[in-house]
Amino acid sequence: MAFCKNGRFRNLNLWKIVPVILFFILWELAARYGPFAGSAVFPPFSAVLLEMAALFKSGVMMKNLASTLGRVLAGLCIGTVSGIGVGMLMGWQEKIYQSLSPIISLLYPIPALGWLPLLMLWIGINETLPVAIISIGVFFPLCYNTAAGIRSVDTQMIRAAHILGASEKRILFQVILPNAAPQIFTGLKLSSGMAWRMVLAAEMVAIPTGIGALIMKAESLIRVDIIMSSLVVLSLMCLFFEKILGVMEKKLIGDWTDNA
Repeated sequence: MAFCKNGRFRNLNLWKIVPVILFFILWELAARYGPFAGSAVFPPFSAVLLEMAALFKSGVMMKNLASTLGRVLAGLCIGTVSGIGVGMLMGWQEKIYQSLSPIISLLYPIPALGWLPLLMLWIGINETLPVAIISIGVFFPLCYNTAAGIRSVDTQMIRAAHILGASEKRILFQVILPNAAPQIFTGLKLSSGMAWRMVLAAEMVAIPTGIGALIMKAESLIRVDIIMSSLVVLSLMCLFFEKILGVMEKKLIGDWTDNA
């Protein structure tokens, strides 16, 4: 049985790894022998990796990545705290839900980057701009998912907890949040990926530092290898954030389950 489990685990890993390896091999071959062979417009994957290593060694990539990471973390923190806070109030109190739901439904469909021209006029082109864009983009999906997750919790469980004499605080933290956690973390995962996309767009348009600014400078110099290196770093950071949130989700839900 253990052998079967190990074999299944290996097969699952192969299904995850092999397509990625094939993608990079095809990229390398297409760049070397395809229509753009020898052109700077489409460099092979090996050249992109070498350029990425050179950018990290020179400190250029690390400096710009640190600027972008700081903005993402600040925007995520503000958007997460406000989104989950408002979402909890909407999910827990019917009157608050009825009051705020029309406003959230009205503003949620607006793309976060749609606020960029207004924010540029209201707060100017400075470090606050990308943080504000990220906060707005993170707030709405998290607020919506949190409220929906809390409202979807079985009312019979809440009623049973009331009958057993549980306080409102205990019901919230030991009954409602554990059951709503999967939907809340779904909102967090969506928001974390969105945060990286939004900060990239904001930096490309208005901010002179960060990964987005590095991409725009590389574009002006027709350095496709630098552009691709920056995009690879960006995708790795998105993946890293998603994995961290996945670990947090398992840990928190496990703790809640053990304490229930």
